[in-house]
Amino acid sequence: MSEVKDGLLYSEDHEWVIAIEGSTVRVGITDHAQSQLGDIVFIEFPTVGAAWSAGDSMGSIESVKTVSELYCPVSGTVTKLNEQLEASPELVNNSPYEDGWIAELEVEGSIEEAVKHLLNAEQYSELIDK
Repeated sequence: MSEVKDGLLYSEDHEWVIAIEGSTVRVGITDHAQSQLGDIVFIEFPTVGAAWSAGDSMGSIESVKTVSELYCPVSGTVTKLNEQLEASPELVNNSPYEDGWIAELEVEGSIEEAVKHLLNAEQYSELIDK
């Protein structure tokens, strides 16, 4: 059973979002996504300073089984990357919601507006239990 954490918001593409400060959010992939991918061996990061719209492909995640697109869950500009993942991409498998976060973005407009299309924990749980 995949872990779904309360307090996070989720995309239908299996990314999570949490507001961390001001108009900055941290994003990563869900426990469900990492378990479906298997052992993660490489992450193609978005570029710091690049602007993305919600739903855009902003990179990829490679596992021993497959390569999967990393979709931007909110519109914004990448301000920071989790550089620990360059040497240790398996952190996404071991700790998808803490140590395995992927990027931070400065959202366009208010956070409330930027995340209004995302799912809460209960809605995401229903999605992955289908």
